[in-house]
Amino acid sequence: MAILPAAAVYVAYKIWETLPAKKWLKVALMAIYGLAAVAFALSITGVIDHLPMPLARAAYIFGSSWAIALVYFFIAFLILDILRLMRILPAKFLKNNIIVLSVICALTAGLLIYGGINYRHKNRQEMTVESAKITKPVKIVLMSDLHAGYHNSYNELRRWVDMVNTEKPDLILLAGDLVDRSLRAVTADHDASCLKHFAAPVYACLGNHEYYAGVDEAKDFYRKCGITLIQDSVVNVCGISIIGRDDDTNEERRSLYQLTRKAPKGQFTLVLDHQPKDLLEAELEKVDFQFSGHTHSGQIWPVNWLEHVTFENAYGPLKKGDTQYYVTSGMGLWGGRFRIGTRSEYLVLNLVPETTPEN
Repeated sequence: MAILPAAAVYVAYKIWETLPAKKWLKVALMAIYGLAAVAFALSITGVIDHLPMPLARAAYIFGSSWAIALVYFFIAFLILDILRLMRILPAKFLKNNIIVLSVICALTAGLLIYGGINYRHKNRQEMTVESAKITKPVKIVLMSDLHAGYHNSYNELRRWVDMVNTEKPDLILLAGDLVDRSLRAVTADHDASCLKHFAAPVYACLGNHEYYAGVDEAKDFYRKCGITLIQDSVVNVCGISIIGRDDDTNEERRSLYQLTRKAPKGQFTLVLDHQPKDLLEAELEKVDFQFSGHTHSGQIWPVNWLEHVTFENAYGPLKKGDTQYYVTSGMGLWGGRFRIGTRSEYLVLNLVPETTPEN
């Protein structure tokens, strides 16, 4: 995390250096810049929960949007500085150059506008899995990382609920991070009453943000939403054994080996595990399907590149042995409401009986 304040100071200096304006104007712009940085710091430390609700919401959106913009300002200035050090650009190229600063601002603004529109659009991803363990077709909608909070509030959540209900699923499964870092906003917005409108039974596992928000309070929120929480346990629904793992944040969570022993033999097994770590474990336990989230597929470029280096599978389908996986980029996201180089989505999983070729 130390790189973020360093990047913020670097970008502030480069803006000051590049802007050919009177000192008072520079100071005014730096004050706005600093205010955004403070708003971001408040949002990630939890101090925001002690502010009046309208101010807290504004600070969260303002601060987290600044953090996304900071990434692209940092990249742009770093590239220009490297070109200057390589003497491809003149030594004073970034001194009092309003054209350069205007271009960087315009490009960043364009990316954020595109990212905001792209985030609002929710993609429908469909997948069909055939299995001899399935006796009749089952349609499941799977989602992860809704991150209900200051930025994804009641009206947005209701839009997602209505979208899922149009699928007319037999079952809805959530792979953690239903809430953001705090329960203050979801309580104030009465989000539980919104999430009760899902038109099918809903089951979920915990994510790391439930632990950030306070796991006991988060579990109570799930109950108020009418969502059945599967925490290191197994439920049998629609002829499927659904194994809900506790989040990896809990170092004492049970192993998948322990949990699969609770599932009836011969049933199709579907694992909900928020963080897609140790994928080999599901293959060794002969799990049929595992659904995970957490990565957001990086949320924005170029962070998505880092996610794909960090995780064996940071996004999309994967098959290892007889086990099929899907790691979703998430329905919602944390922080600024932008998707750049990634997408928001839900998965429609059709489980169907295995077809045998005709003789």
